[in-house]
Amino acid sequence: MQIQGVQIDDTFAEAFRTWACRLIVTAVDRSWVDVAARTVTGYATSVIGCDAEAGLERYLESAETPDGRPGAALLFFSFKPEPLGKAVANRVGQCLLTCPTTAVYDGLPGVTKTDDSARLDVGKQLRFFGDGFQKSKVMARSRPSSPPGWTHMAGLVSERYWRIPVMDGEFVVSENCGAIKAIAGGNFLVCGSDQRTTLAATQRAVEAIAPLPEVITPFPGGIVRSGSKVGSRHKKLVASTNEAYCPTLRGRRGVTSRLPDAAGCVYEIVINGLNEAAIAAAMCTGIRAACVDGIAAISAGNYGGKLGKFHFHLRKVMSEAAT
Repeated sequence: MQIQGVQIDDTFAEAFRTWACRLIVTAVDRSWVDVAARTVTGYATSVIGCDAEAGLERYLESAETPDGRPGAALLFFSFKPEPLGKAVANRVGQCLLTCPTTAVYDGLPGVTKTDDSARLDVGKQLRFFGDGFQKSKVMARSRPSSPPGWTHMAGLVSERYWRIPVMDGEFVVSENCGAIKAIAGGNFLVCGSDQRTTLAATQRAVEAIAPLPEVITPFPGGIVRSGSKVGSRHKKLVASTNEAYCPTLRGRRGVTSRLPDAAGCVYEIVINGLNEAAIAAAMCTGIRAACVDGIAAISAGNYGGKLGKFHFHLRKVMSEAAT
């Protein structure tokens, strides 16, 4: 299969089960929404070394937020509800409670505790910062900012909020937030002629993915240069460099290169999402955007089933999108 003359490898991206939390963060204007979003999702690229993987899902208009202010939907991912809840509460406390004018709301309202979903304490923990002066309030809230297609979450829901006194007024935060089973690690590799060409094509892909709902690209600028494989010759490491796609190791003894002859640079885009359909749609959109002059092939991180049970076959993803 080729798209715009770019070879689409016959392989699959291997992803794994996680849990996800969605927060709605609002502020007095878009500039402070940006500050809040960047700060709370910092150092959140990979659960290999971070407490969570996190990123901006999309910006929200005032009509889409609970308090009628500019906002953003943010996604946070971790392996289990417990560490996810701890990471989210810590990040909200350190990065959003401290940020001028912000408020934090549950981005998955109506999600209850089941085998496939959970409730994470956020404001319930942070309220103690109010030192006894905090107040709670239960209010009915509409759900216009729920992910598209979540029709079972339409209408109104009653939620408890905490109002914590701070020096510019009050910090409003939902008592707890919904979490659901999700997927992390969807990916594709952009193999290009040189660094400049490949970086530009990969940036095009990230920009194309950015408006899509229910997904994030958690690495710096949405791009990974240090693509990894499962395991290492060092027993304590769970991941190490993916030498098959390192141009400087082509021809090295003991290295089986998977690089096309014309490729001198590879960048990876990792996609986390709330469901398989959202990740597949993001992969398709990104791959199409990356297929430009100077790109030799699109491949994926395939670990022979060692990483996870979710397999996104590149050619199938692209073929299904065309039908």
